[in-house]
Amino acid sequence: MAVNAERFLADLHKLRQFGAAGVGKGVVRPAYSKADIEARAWLSDKMAEAGLTSRMDPVGNLFGLAEGRSILLGSHSDSQPEGGWLDGALGVIGALEVARSSDRPVSVVSFQDEEGRFGVTTGSAIWAGQVSLEEADRLTDHTGVAFGEARQAVSHLAGDFVDPTSFSGFIEMHIEQGPTLDTAEEQIGVVTDIVGIRDMRITFNGRQNHAGTTPMHLRRDAFQALAAFSAEIETRFRNLVTPRTVWTIGHVSLHPNASSIVTGRAVFSMQWRDGDSDRLARMEEIIRLTAQEIAASRGLTVEFGKMLGLEPVAMDRRLANALATSAEKVSPGRWRRMPSGALHDATNVARIMPVSMLFVPSIGGISHAFDEDTDEADLVAGLHVLEDAVSAIG
Repeated sequence: MAVNAERFLADLHKLRQFGAAGVGKGVVRPAYSKADIEARAWLSDKMAEAGLTSRMDPVGNLFGLAEGRSILLGSHSDSQPEGGWLDGALGVIGALEVARSSDRPVSVVSFQDEEGRFGVTTGSAIWAGQVSLEEADRLTDHTGVAFGEARQAVSHLAGDFVDPTSFSGFIEMHIEQGPTLDTAEEQIGVVTDIVGIRDMRITFNGRQNHAGTTPMHLRRDAFQALAAFSAEIETRFRNLVTPRTVWTIGHVSLHPNASSIVTGRAVFSMQWRDGDSDRLARMEEIIRLTAQEIAASRGLTVEFGKMLGLEPVAMDRRLANALATSAEKVSPGRWRRMPSGALHDATNVARIMPVSMLFVPSIGGISHAFDEDTDEADLVAGLHVLEDAVSAIG
């Protein structure tokens, strides 16, 4: 049997309805939200219809298991707080369609909390043994909810962890989430490696005070320290980073966050990514030193939270070559080998089995936004590459 492109697209659009929000094809489906749990229940039914055995583990990773040893395909189905309809979902629904049609044993997975509500690709990190369940349960989101508390929302559906030795390898199909393929008018990217990531919360503690009566030179303003840090870190990174290096202050919480009060505390996320572990470590040194110097110069204190992160990983050559061969069949001359600047569950899974990834274009390079999209012809091309590669791998 060949894959059914119409069924594949229909399922993608159906999954989008769980948490549909905003304009266009926007989705709000964070880990353990009502929409996330409903989506997993629907996916579980679809897996059973495909002849797979549906299994959810204690943290909400959802597997559709083929009989015997199999290749594992999939991604994640949770979303960013304001996400698009394809990020993660494409890989899960593509895996489901290949499992339905392949004469090879194919298993499917939708990992939980890839988008990092509680950590960095939390569900796959736990499954792959990168983070213990006990340690993960102590992680908290930005509102203070603990992972151990949140995962109770699926406890009535959960069973044991699935044995990773059941699988011969893992392939994850995903949108690129960047502009390279779209700009070059190419259809397929075969991933060579995935960058490493570091993520840490930093807190500046100053002195809350009256905004009208406190002279500027006497203020210990935590927000001004954050602003100074943001400007200074770019200068200090200048001779260290490469064009592929990125860093982001993505979440900021001010206290008391009021118009007429000097900010007493600023808590913010600092995330940086690069393909070189030594460069990531050097960036950490600069971040810590810069924050300490700015705090000391302004009469503040600084605290550093737990460091989260993953090392850069290379894709398995055999699996990647199978995808490359298939890409040339499906999209001759319109594909390339390329690195991934985004983090994926494949990073964790690579620690325990061979992995590879393929990309399809993101229109305008947009992702993690309501207007994230990909031409449906490109989605179907990616599906055919995945199908052909699985058939060739055996």
